[in-house]
Amino acid sequence: MTLYYFITAALAFINLMILIFTFEAKKTNYYFMILLLLMAMANGGYLSIALATTVQEAVLANKICYLGGCFMPIVTFFLSCDVCNYQMKPWLKRLLYVYSLGVYMMVLTIGYSDLYYTDVYLEKLGDATVLGHTYGIGHKFFYVILYGYLLIQIFLLVFSWRKKKAVSRKNVWALMLTGAVTIISFMIGQMINSNIEVIPVVYVIDGWIFLYMYRRGLMYSIEDNVAESVRTQDTFGYIMFDSELNYLGCNNAAARIFPDISECTIDSQIEHVAELYTLLEWVEEYTTKKKDSFSYETENRHYDCHIDTIWYRKKPRGYILEFREDTDKWRYVNLLAEHNSELEKFQVQLENKVNEQTKELKVQQEQIKKLFTQTITALSEAVDAKDRYTSGHSKRVAEYARKIAERMGKSKEEQEKIYRAGLLHDVGKIRVPAEIINKPGKLTEEEFNIIKIHSVTGYHILRGISDDNFIAIAAKYHHERFDGKGYPNGLAGEKIPEVARILAVADSYDAMASNRSYRMALPQEVVRSEIEKGMGTQFDPVIAEIMLQMIAEDKEYAMKQTDALQKRILTVDDEAMNNKIIAHIMKDEPMYEVISASGGYEALELLSKQSFDLILLDVKMPEINGLETIKLIREKYQTPVILMTSDKTLELSGGFSEYGCD
Repeated sequence: MTLYYFITAALAFINLMILIFTFEAKKTNYYFMILLLLMAMANGGYLSIALATTVQEAVLANKICYLGGCFMPIVTFFLSCDVCNYQMKPWLKRLLYVYSLGVYMMVLTIGYSDLYYTDVYLEKLGDATVLGHTYGIGHKFFYVILYGYLLIQIFLLVFSWRKKKAVSRKNVWALMLTGAVTIISFMIGQMINSNIEVIPVVYVIDGWIFLYMYRRGLMYSIEDNVAESVRTQDTFGYIMFDSELNYLGCNNAAARIFPDISECTIDSQIEHVAELYTLLEWVEEYTTKKKDSFSYETENRHYDCHIDTIWYRKKPRGYILEFREDTDKWRYVNLLAEHNSELEKFQVQLENKVNEQTKELKVQQEQIKKLFTQTITALSEAVDAKDRYTSGHSKRVAEYARKIAERMGKSKEEQEKIYRAGLLHDVGKIRVPAEIINKPGKLTEEEFNIIKIHSVTGYHILRGISDDNFIAIAAKYHHERFDGKGYPNGLAGEKIPEVARILAVADSYDAMASNRSYRMALPQEVVRSEIEKGMGTQFDPVIAEIMLQMIAEDKEYAMKQTDALQKRILTVDDEAMNNKIIAHIMKDEPMYEVISASGGYEALELLSKQSFDLILLDVKMPEINGLETIKLIREKYQTPVILMTSDKTLELSGGFSEYGCD
């Protein structure tokens, strides 16, 4: 028996040596090398078991044998996929490898736990040692590898035999033969003596079959043949550089186009060769300007050059330049060019005209955008005007919603959309009778039902205002509750659109922080407590937490309605006396609250903390002047701005409206 294991180990080793000595690294399917290496290792393991004198030696040798049992089926399966031209998903391939590795990790527990073998002991079969064992629960996973891959492989081979004409049937037959040899040998071995391992013989026979397939040239791939063809062909020229622009080589055709390239050394720069420096400039343009086509002329010959990136494992590793002679085409194009100069002039004129109209269109789009913002602002003010107690409610809700969106990491564009939705969230109230809105006492059930209809009414009014109905959806669902007890549809959790969940928090906050027909604005602590109570029931807890952060930062309770009828004016002038004059003029007007700033930066800071209904802005100021200030204001705010100046020499036809001046 020892001689039997020695012969099978020697034959498996000889198979591996045959492959190594005939190995061509550039054109070899590496599955062959892996399979024959695993066979040699496994058969060496069986020989080591036969020669073992202790249980520990036999267990260690047995673990080497299992390298073949755990990994040969999966490698053979992948080889079958290659033969049948079946492209397996990379993630599935990795998953199968992980499963086989997991089974082998259980094998490594032999001698340390009962997971794979519950018991191991030594027996004698002739002059050879046999490792007796009792299987544990982990061994069941090995059967999945042993029989699962074999069945899938047979199915794949049969399918490819019947359906795919581009598959070599001889190779399919050879792979089917490996499966048949494995099954028949295993069954014969079990009938003769279960202690005799027939797998070493199977590995030797399978190795012969794989060598046969190797010798037939299975390892040659289309990519390798194409690469070899490119290297030897004489029609197109190819030059390669790595990512550092070191020269990697060229073919014969490129050497004829650039004779001086023979002076270049592989893996070195070519800057010292003047004729080739142009190539480096082309590569530079390719990387910076994405230009990949160039022209090259020499001795009345013309070549078209195309540059592409060399990829390896999905990473750019260098550049390849392809030169294709197109002298005849080039001469023909030049002939046409002489007769088409007038056409080119016309094309230039046409392009200029298109560019001018494009600029005009952009200006019109900006004007339309500004008009749109002004329109929805006016519409929101019309709605708020019905409630004499909550003047500016929609605007405050819009501001709170925008601040919440900013803290959620939304883009400027998304913040602006949410702001507009806040301006129009109550537009449906335009159809609610004013006497119900301004009723000082508690509403009846019928009156409350009329109020509740405003969300659906707003949706129908707004659903055509944008392509995605974003503003209309916000108006419809801003009274939904996170626990599903809101209206009109009783949506719950994340089924409520995010913009509606943001507006729900902002709307409820302003309702508590504003005067109502039946009460004055609530204290800040009461508002905070109500927001906390509503987390997870009335409000989205994440958005409510952001609102609580904003409340915590608002030490002076600035986020509230200060006066139902009062308008706030911001005056910005570096001359303190001018600000005092304006405040003095307005002191007898209770409708207005005047707040002053001594410069542009101070004005922007005030705008970030509170809202204003009008800004009076001086033109000439130190640090940043009025025009620079209004540009910064218009990046975030649509507050009306009046520019002021005492400079009678100022040219007033300068188009101040372009800066955002009203």
